[in-house]
Amino acid sequence: MAYLGGEKGMSITVNGKQVELFESVQQLLAHYSLENRIVVVEVNRDIVMKENYATTRLSHGDVVEIVHFVGGG
Repeated sequence: MAYLGGEKGMSITVNGKQVELFESVQQLLAHYSLENRIVVVEVNRDIVMKENYATTRLSHGDVVEIVHFVGGG
């Protein structure tokens, strides 16, 4: 499974909150049901291109920012 939270002390920061570690950006987005939405993902201040979500691995201590767009009127 992609979720690596079983390992004690393994975590990343997502939008300012500490969460358990996930293996890749793609799996993190799937956890938050964002895999089919338009998002911008930044890992350690570098923007990750959509085609690299599956291959961009996350490591303990990484800082991830996810911005997704919400429509409305």
